[in-house]
Amino acid sequence: MGLSKKDLRLIRLSTAIVIGDWPEVERTRENAPDGEPDRAWREAVLQVHLFAGVPRQVEAYEVLHRAGGLGPVSDGERMDQPSLPESGLDLFGRIYGSNTDPVAARLRDFHPDFGNWVLGHAYGRVLSRPGLSADRRELLAVSALAATGQDRQLASHARGALACGATCDEVTGAIQSVADLIDEALLDRALAVAARFAN
Repeated sequence: MGLSKKDLRLIRLSTAIVIGDWPEVERTRENAPDGEPDRAWREAVLQVHLFAGVPRQVEAYEVLHRAGGLGPVSDGERMDQPSLPESGLDLFGRIYGSNTDPVAARLRDFHPDFGNWVLGHAYGRVLSRPGLSADRRELLAVSALAATGQDRQLASHARGALACGATCDEVTGAIQSVADLIDEALLDRALAVAARFAN
C-alpha cells in the first residue's frame, strides 16, 4: 500500500507531540490540507498519551487549539464503555502473536492493575478505537518509540504493524519520515531494530 501523504502527516504529528517539538506540531496543523484535521487526526492525538504521557498530550491539545484545532468531535467518536482487559485482547493478540500469553503475564507480574490497564485501557479503549486502522496506529507507535529510544517496544510494535497489515517498507518509511526530528543515534538504532524485527 505504501505511506500516503496523510499517513506521513499523522506520523510527523504524533512523533512531534511525543518528543515535545511544539513548533513542528504547529506547522503540521497549519499546513493541513482541506478536509483535515479529521477523525484520523483526533485519533492520532488521543493515543499519544500511551507513548508520551498525559501532560505532553495536554500541551499538544493547547498548541493544536491555538493553531486552528482538530475539528468537531462527532457523537460516534465518544466511547462510554468501561475499560476492561477483555476488550483489548483481540488486538493485543494480533500484535504479540504467539507471545501474547507470556507478555500479558509479564505485565501482570509487574503489577496486576498495570497488566489490566495495558490490556483494558491501552489496547481495549485506545488502540482498538474506530477511526484509524490498527496498522496505521501501529506505524504511529513505531515512530514514537523510535524517537524515544524504546527499542524493546519498538521491536514489538514493528512486528505488530506487520501483523496488522503494514508492510516492511512502511515500517521503515515511518521511521525515515521523521529522521529530521530524531537524534541520529536513535535513528540508526531504530532502523536497525526495524530491519531485524519487521521482516
